[in-house]
Amino acid sequence: NAQAGLKSGICLKINSLEDKIIISELYKASQAGVEIKLIIRGICCLRPQRIGLSENISVRSLVGNYLEHTRLFYFHNNNEPKIYGGSADAMVRSFDRRIESLFLLAGEQVKKQAIHILSFNLQDNANAYELQENGDYIQVKSTEKPLNIHQAFFEISPENIENVTLFQ
Repeated sequence: NAQAGLKSGICLKINSLEDKIIISELYKASQAGVEIKLIIRGICCLRPQRIGLSENISVRSLVGNYLEHTRLFYFHNNNEPKIYGGSADAMVRSFDRRIESLFLLAGEQVKKQAIHILSFNLQDNANAYELQENGDYIQVKSTEKPLNIHQAFFEISPENIENVTLFQ
């Protein structure tokens, strides 16, 4: 889609990213002009914001009161998102030594809920750290009203998820 000038974007929410093949494919997508937003709580072997390699990739880690296990794989697909849920992190042990599952979210309501989860993770400014090109993490600082997803998830209503978007 990006190469054809259509809207594209990738957003992944996983706990760890260390699989070389997945990292290589994310680098290729970035080089093709795809905006990539990664939400990775723990290990991340990808380097974001490297000129000529990953300048279209951002990585954030959220560490708060709860260890959330949601794994989501979002592909914008020119405003026709394909969203998958799964059990695996992008790790060699998950792909080569375990049986893991990945499933397409088909219902519109569940797709909206997944997009809302991703959106809240990208907006959190109380628990978030941004991975820098050099491998350092810097805590997200904001002058906006604090959004702590570990508190905000308890206040979600159906109206909150109706018109949520990740990529414009």
